[in-house]
Amino acid sequence: MLTKIYTRFTALLLLCFITSVSWAQDAQVSGTVYDETGTPLPGATVLLKGTTTGATTDLDGQYSIAVPSGGVLVFSFIGYTPQEIEVGNQSKIDINLLPDLADLEEVVVVGYGTAKKSQLTGAISSVGSKEIAELPITDARQALQGRAAGVDVTQPGSKPGSAPQVRIRGRRSFNASNEPLYVVDGIPIVGGLNDINPQDITSMEVLKDASATAIYGSRGSNGVVLVTTKRGTKGKTTVSFDGYYGINKSLGRIDVFNGPEFAEYKRESRRTSGEYPAGPATPEADAALFEPVELESLELGRSTDYPSALTRNGAIQSYQVGVSGGSDKTTFFVSTNYFKDKGVIINQDYTRYTFRANIDHAINDKIKFGTSTLVSYSERNGENFNPMGGALAENPLGKPFDEEGNLIFLPTSDGLRTNPFAEIVPGAQEDLTKNYRIFNSIFASWEITNGLTYRVVFGPDFTISRNGRFTGSQTNARRGGDATGSIFEEFRFNYTLENILTYNKTFNEKHNLNLTALQSVQEDNLEQSSISVLGIPAESQLFHRLGDASQITGANTNLVQWSLMSFMGRLNYDFDGKYLFTATLRADGSSRFGENNRFAYFPSVALGWNIAKEDFLANSNSIDQLKLRVSYGSIGNQAINPYQTQALLGRTSYAYDNSPAFGYRPNTIGNPDLRWETSTTFNLGLDFAIWKSRVFGSLEYYITNTSDLLAPQPLPNSIGFGGYTTNIGETQNRGVELTLSTLNIEKGDFVWSTDFVFTKNTEEIIDLPNGDDISAGRFIGQPLTVFYDLKKIGIWQLDELDEATAYGSVPGEIKIEDLNQDGVINSEDRQFLGSAVPDFAMGITNRFNFKGFDLSFFLYGRFGYMIRSQFHTGNNSLAGRYNNLDINYWTPDNPTNDYPRPNVNQESAKYASSMEYFDGTFIKVRNINFGYNFTPEAAERIGMTGLRIYTSIQQPFIFANYRSEHKGIDPEVYLDGEQGVGAGAVNANVSPAVTSFTFGINAKF
Repeated sequence: MLTKIYTRFTALLLLCFITSVSWAQDAQVSGTVYDETGTPLPGATVLLKGTTTGATTDLDGQYSIAVPSGGVLVFSFIGYTPQEIEVGNQSKIDINLLPDLADLEEVVVVGYGTAKKSQLTGAISSVGSKEIAELPITDARQALQGRAAGVDVTQPGSKPGSAPQVRIRGRRSFNASNEPLYVVDGIPIVGGLNDINPQDITSMEVLKDASATAIYGSRGSNGVVLVTTKRGTKGKTTVSFDGYYGINKSLGRIDVFNGPEFAEYKRESRRTSGEYPAGPATPEADAALFEPVELESLELGRSTDYPSALTRNGAIQSYQVGVSGGSDKTTFFVSTNYFKDKGVIINQDYTRYTFRANIDHAINDKIKFGTSTLVSYSERNGENFNPMGGALAENPLGKPFDEEGNLIFLPTSDGLRTNPFAEIVPGAQEDLTKNYRIFNSIFASWEITNGLTYRVVFGPDFTISRNGRFTGSQTNARRGGDATGSIFEEFRFNYTLENILTYNKTFNEKHNLNLTALQSVQEDNLEQSSISVLGIPAESQLFHRLGDASQITGANTNLVQWSLMSFMGRLNYDFDGKYLFTATLRADGSSRFGENNRFAYFPSVALGWNIAKEDFLANSNSIDQLKLRVSYGSIGNQAINPYQTQALLGRTSYAYDNSPAFGYRPNTIGNPDLRWETSTTFNLGLDFAIWKSRVFGSLEYYITNTSDLLAPQPLPNSIGFGGYTTNIGETQNRGVELTLSTLNIEKGDFVWSTDFVFTKNTEEIIDLPNGDDISAGRFIGQPLTVFYDLKKIGIWQLDELDEATAYGSVPGEIKIEDLNQDGVINSEDRQFLGSAVPDFAMGITNRFNFKGFDLSFFLYGRFGYMIRSQFHTGNNSLAGRYNNLDINYWTPDNPTNDYPRPNVNQESAKYASSMEYFDGTFIKVRNINFGYNFTPEAAERIGMTGLRIYTSIQQPFIFANYRSEHKGIDPEVYLDGEQGVGAGAVNANVSPAVTSFTFGINAKF
């Protein structure tokens, strides 16, 4: 009887439970998850608290889930703070998630895999798609500037298509490129990122210390930049359109003398030599000095501003259509983009077309494959052409056009100066580079067993490039001579094949083990051909029928091949998430070295301690993260060209039986014992987050010593060779890096956050085999780039006549510091003036969000460094013949210490090199961006699921003494020649700095 009652009672309870569940499941809740700007978040998780029941938002951020009326929903997304909402009687719940900028569970790409941010032991900086999207940029590397600590990015001028220069933790090598390795979707690439559309990139990770970069061995010697492109997510298909259009304007003008100023400058240059009487100008003296066209211009008040006339309002525009989506088995992301940057200098522009298809497919639960395919085509005009140099030198008192508007080829009687406007006549100059590229990353993965996965990656990379150059007869280069033309072509096929085994296992819920093994091979084949001619019969042919020319002045073909074979093993271990250990060993074998030293081995080890997980901090209300990291390891550099270890022949000419003939002679000395450059790095890092992650960041200290530097050493010419390549010397880089992010205000709909990046790197030569090498600009204890010259301390004044005479000078000439006080100015008075290495660099970004509005501005600065301005060398000769920068020069009535007195008897001023050096410190407002996100309801009314409009200003301000006081263009624009003598120079023929005003739209359908 009791059994029967018990059975009926149990059945009744079960029926009540089932009924309650069925009632609970009848409540269907839907809505949309947005980020802090009101943009839908695809892939966000919506979980019923206390259960495993959940849903994922689709590409429009929408979800639908069945929950009981008393249930609580937990909304979460990587990088955002989770929020809990009690359902109650609600059937529709929309929510805005706020950033958790210090999210420790964020997954970071580390090379041959990923890792949680909290488990990293190496020094890694990340730049995401948000930072990239804030800037209308040509090259993704520009987004790293001021956004990644330890990364020094400089932009070499405003020419469209020019690639930025990237240095990670300073320069290490004398002779090799110090450019980092770029890895796109797992494939190391040869060359930069010019062909890749920045809008296709979802993140860039910068690997800086040996623990992070050792997995790439010799290729990672200068740091590694991992580029990950966008991929599809399962859900309904989403179509997006992103476009912007902007106007480029010169930021100010290059200030040279106008007509009256040039006339007075020319007079003063003759007063110095006694060819023009002292005192005010007179008509009689002017008639003897100026030619008729100059006198006519002075009488008419005619002055031609050639530099301004060669500039225009440029334009920058980009239009992209993307389609993404997928099913449980297949996801895809497809995009196409058109980008064009029309420069402010006529005949300078860059156009790029890209198509990308990223596809992932799961055959079953164990086997997956996919591809990332990029097809790119670009055209660049004016890479080697710039008429600005001639315009800056042209006499403003000349006459560029006759009364009928026809161009006058010689505006004055100076036969070495032609009309700069002749350079931009259609068909006069042609400098066109076409580039075709197909880049693939094809992978397949197989989960062999639980935790053990095999992955194969194949990356073929095809590049075809052609530069065509034509210079017509009526140009300054030809001055009426025969037209010239040339073609330079390259075909490159590079491929990488990698086999990767990974094993993940957790033991006893506390011991986490990850093993990675790699075998890799990379090969590169580069074919080059060139031809140059003189005497093109019809200039309309440009460079398209060089066979019709009267003379071939050069022809050549070339083949360069190299290969790299590698093996790598990596162990990651952590105990309970508290104690972290990473060990890596990589072996690289390069065809560039001789058999004696073909292989080299690069080990690294790193330790991490998550202090915040210890019991004594586990319940802390203020410390959310505190992790200490330390690493030590070595990486190499194959810093020589292919075949450089071999003894090579060179062609020579000689007389054979009184007839000219060609032969071959030994050209280089081989060195099969060349060793790899090796950089050994110690890194100490601290990651922190406090006050519920309102303040977080990382602090790094590092020392990198690079030994066995590969560099040429001179030999006496009497032996028949100028030099040979060997291993010499040692350099050191040490520095401090700080990355700091703060959530300043989070009140209601208003959010203000700040990102701050600080980098200080000290570069030093530690050892040279024969001590200081003055001819190469290398000095022990100094950076790789140092300026060693005479020091200008002013201008000799009238009351210093006797002292000036004692030094062989006169008032108005440059006064040089007599370093050794011997009464003579000579090479012994040279001294260290400064270096192109900055004391520190910093970037700061502020972001504000209020309801649908967002505002951000980004400042970047480099401080405490020197530049050598070839721009001044070429445009500040003060010889009274060519036009000159409008500087404050010395006269008896203007006793300045800035610049010397003009002198017609000098091609350039005495001790002119001392006027090349300037403080390069600058602060730039890089970007101001203001936008508005429409509400979903407003977007839906016009047929969209999301809409944002915005406007931005690029580089509206440059604060620099070089620019404001010394008439320079931009102190950031310098060329790093790697070697000490040639580095740190601002080119003489750069384009003006540019400000861009853009308007854009981001729409989803």
